[in-house]
Amino acid sequence: MRTSEAPIRPSSPLAAAVLDDLASSPTPYHAVQRAADLLDAADFTEVAADAPFPGEPGLRYVRVGGSLIAWQQRDSVADGMIVIGAHTDSPNLRVRTKPDVTSGGFRQIGMEIYGGVLLNSWLDRDLGLAGRVSVADGDGGIDHRLYLDDRPLLRIPQLAIHLDRDIRSNGLKLDPQRHMTPLWSLDGDGDAGDDESPGGLREHVAAALGVGTDDILAWDLMAFDVQAPAVVGRNDDLFASARIDNLVSSFCAIRALIDTVDHERADGRLPLVVLYDHEEIGSESATGAAGALLTSALERVAAAACADRAGYLASLARSLVISADGAHATHPNYVDKHEPSHHIALNAGVVIKRNANQRYATDAVSEAEVVAAAAEVNAPLQYYIHRNDLPCGSTIGPITAARLGVPTVDVGAPQLAMHSIREMAGLADLDHLHRLLGAVFARR
Repeated sequence: MRTSEAPIRPSSPLAAAVLDDLASSPTPYHAVQRAADLLDAADFTEVAADAPFPGEPGLRYVRVGGSLIAWQQRDSVADGMIVIGAHTDSPNLRVRTKPDVTSGGFRQIGMEIYGGVLLNSWLDRDLGLAGRVSVADGDGGIDHRLYLDDRPLLRIPQLAIHLDRDIRSNGLKLDPQRHMTPLWSLDGDGDAGDDESPGGLREHVAAALGVGTDDILAWDLMAFDVQAPAVVGRNDDLFASARIDNLVSSFCAIRALIDTVDHERADGRLPLVVLYDHEEIGSESATGAAGALLTSALERVAAAACADRAGYLASLARSLVISADGAHATHPNYVDKHEPSHHIALNAGVVIKRNANQRYATDAVSEAEVVAAAAEVNAPLQYYIHRNDLPCGSTIGPITAARLGVPTVDVGAPQLAMHSIREMAGLADLDHLHRLLGAVFARR
């Protein structure tokens, strides 16, 4: 029996590190900062997005908002490229431009629903606020700052069952406009609805940043669960956390890139990781998979290696894309929701995802590369197929494959409660995913 109240730490150093990554990344902007810190510590050099990409061999990364691209520059891209893609965003609640509202004697923060949120999971949770804030710097410029308040600042109380007697027969029904507005104080500490009043969110954020309210020009703020990731289960082999989808893939990819850097190797496919934003809302953005972020970066990497346009296009024909995103484990209480012959277990290995209608981009050519890499490092694999009578989700895989014309395979660590505020997965699968992605890079 456990006799200590101290949190249990995973026995695997990699798993412990990834749980720390999750805790440090309440928003895509914080996830990119965390990834940048890891890359800096591994002697990668940041390149400004508007600066030329250096041509000499070396370790580089560039970041734009909630997205980041990291790679090992080579003298040539003639052998092609290995691209591992993931995404930094998760479904959540995002602060409106005019956030302050009052109702029933409470001051509240108006929110927009971002992505496919499991709304019920956000009830009765302790929520903090984080994101980025654009601030006037006093010299006519703009300073974009990270913001984090990890106190239990906000809460959305569920309606008492005494006032919702039909919930047992009809289930919980939430209106995203009326029922998902968190409260954060009692009314009376300022003029209701006035964004500039004492107690207003703008003043709260300005005070935290040490600026005047008029200095705040804009923000991208969002709520997050302040509860830290936790090892769970009788055998301490599972974990629960916010944002498993898809920060697990993001940080396993970054760590795999760092761990497989080979300064002595001049041949082989150039290794690159891309972390996109906005996957959860369709990827149609300047920093999403449907935008020009990756294609522009790959062309610049190729140009830095002195490849002309024809040489760059030829290199794509020799390349491979790994789309790494969370996979559905078989839910023990809803086994009928899963394809009977393709059950997925936690801690049983990385999942290769296939869909005949190309909701996942995997085909025989791309799958074979992953299977071969897994065999080289003894990494267990599982195979996911969606039921024919349920609509299938998708990933950055098909989008990236279509834009680049490169063989692409969809893989991911299995998890439960996808899109909940607090998801669940297996600790061993963190090592499985990290080992597999490293093996793919090493095969280059």
